[in-house]
Parts: sequence; C-alpha cells; structure tokens
Amino acid sequence: MTPARIVRLACVVIPLVFAMTLACASSQDPGSSVQPPRVTVTQGELQLDGQPWWPTGLNAYQLATDWQINAGCGAEVDLDAYFSSLPDGALTRFNAFQGFAVSTHTGELDLSALDAVFAAAERHGQVVVPVLAGQDGACEDEQYKDRDWYTHRWEQPTDMPLSYRDWVATAVARWSGSPAVAAWEPLGEPEAAVCASPDCLDIERTCPSDSAQVLREWTDEVGALIRSRDPDHLITAGVLGGDQCGLAGDGYALLADSPHVDVLQFHDYDDAGFLPMRLAQTDKPLVVTEVGIQAGSCLALGERAELIGVRLDRYRSMGAAGALLWAFVPDPRPTECTYDIGPEDPVMDLPQMRRR
Repeated sequence: MTPARIVRLACVVIPLVFAMTLACASSQDPGSSVQPPRVTVTQGELQLDGQPWWPTGLNAYQLATDWQINAGCGAEVDLDAYFSSLPDGALTRFNAFQGFAVSTHTGELDLSALDAVFAAAERHGQVVVPVLAGQDGACEDEQYKDRDWYTHRWEQPTDMPLSYRDWVATAVARWSGSPAVAAWEPLGEPEAAVCASPDCLDIERTCPSDSAQVLREWTDEVGALIRSRDPDHLITAGVLGGDQCGLAGDGYALLADSPHVDVLQFHDYDDAGFLPMRLAQTDKPLVVTEVGIQAGSCLALGERAELIGVRLDRYRSMGAAGALLWAFVPDPRPTECTYDIGPEDPVMDLPQMRRR
C-alpha cells in the first residue's frame, strides 16, 4: 500500500471513527430503545400511535439556536413553552443542521443544543421531523449544493467538523432512540443544478439532462445510510414539488419510487399549482410541509388565519396527508409583511390545527 493511499484512508477513517464516538456518547443510549416508532405508514396512510393521523403543525427552524453554544439561526426559543403550547398530535419540522452542533468556543462538535430540542419534545409528548441540511446552505456554510455535490461531494470533508455523510450517520445514530422522531429528512429542497459561478444565482443555473437520475441515486444512497443506523423510523423526501431541477416532469415520480422514501413533501407558496400532479405521481403519503402566506403590514393576522383554514381543508379534500405552516418565530414582526407566526398568532386557534 502506497503512502498516498494510507493518507487517503486516514482522511476517511479518522472522521468516521470520531463521528461514531460522538454518536455513541449520547445520554439517550441511541438505538437501544425497544419502543416502536410512534409514526408509521399503514396502507398508504400516516398513523400516530397506531391511529389514523392527518398531521398539522409548524415549521420551527430555529429551535436549536443557543447562543451560549452555537452561532444559531434566528432568535432563541423557550423549548418547553413552545412544545407545551402545541395541541396533541401536532408535528414540528425543525433544522437539525450540523451548524447547530458546532461550538462557537472550540469549533468542535457540541450536540447539546440539539439534544435539548429532542428532550423537550419528549417531555411534552410531541413529535418532530429533523431536517439534516438545507439545499442553499443557509444557517450553515452558505454553500449551494450543485450536481457535483449530489454525485460525490456529499461524502467529502468540508470546513465543518464532519462531512455531510458523517453528519447524517452521527445524527441518526444519536437520536434514533428518541420517541420524538417522526421521520428523518435528509435535506430540505434538493435540486441537482449546475452552477456557473460560486454564488449560483437562479439565472446562472442550468439543469443537466440526468438531474432526475442524480437525485434518485443520491436519495437511495443517503436513505440506505439512514436505514443502516435506524431501520425503524420513516424517511421523508424534502422536495419542493414544483419544476425544480431533478423534479420536473416525471422526476418527482422517479424520486418517490425510491425504497428509502416513505413520505413525500410539497411546499406551497403559490396556491398549490403543482400539487394535483404530484399527488397523482405517488401512492405514498404526501404532506404539504411548508404552507406560507405573508401577513403583518400586508394582511391582518386574523385574515391570514381564515385563508390558512381554507387552504388546509382544500389540501385534505385533494388527498394530501397533512400540512405544516411556515414558520414559527418567537419574535414576530407585526409591522412588516412576513411569514412569521408568533406564539399568540390566531392561526393556532383554528380547528384545522387540532387533531381530528
């Protein structure tokens, strides 16, 4: 074996061993729980604790912000206040990015802020979808993920302590024993475009002809990695559901057919134009995991709540399997036009936001 080969192996093995050590250090004793997952799919229908479930709830991306530990993303949230305010059977989707696990003091991994989110959800009997990374790099390394990232760079070292692959392995192993896990989301809003510049602006992106196959192969590989650490919990594909690169036309259906996708997604900020097509392309549950309507200076909160109620009823009649609102923040901006949903927002009083 050549010295160069030894060096390359060391670059792969050492971070992997480090990640495995961190995963095994959890006080939750991940992977040892005999408790079955609370959220399952039976005959194409979502169930919670063995009963039919049409989940509603919130995106609360900043739950793991803790300025004593990490750089955060958005304001800090009182976790007990947040989870205790939710109705029974609610679902929360939040960012479990590696960036929330990097200490601002040492630059090394510190998983305690994310541990706190899972622990708080457990205390209040709530369930969550941890999103393990985002397409655009926001709240993390600010690097857009292009086609090459999906073909090979997702496994390579970065400026973060762990590669994306090792972060997924670490996170899933650490929290797989948590009863709060509803489903794992490998990455939010994936698309496999080619960038003409480091900034990768929309107008500088092109979509290669093999983009759908690239996304499908990556979905299969990262899904197999998750299953190897947690064979029990569901996996959801965090796709936008429109005509993004790799999803246009039959690309959505190709990805939906992956054996490592249990639940599909759709993100709606324009009256669900693509939703009927996407529902027709899969027999698996499809949850509208981002429902965004702006309010504040542009629309009264009560009027937005009424619109959201109508929107949720429409999703249900169309055959969607649930819906989550974008997005909870602890510090809403009522004098601006935003998607903010604060602790006192009237949308939470809608009957559609309670388990039926």
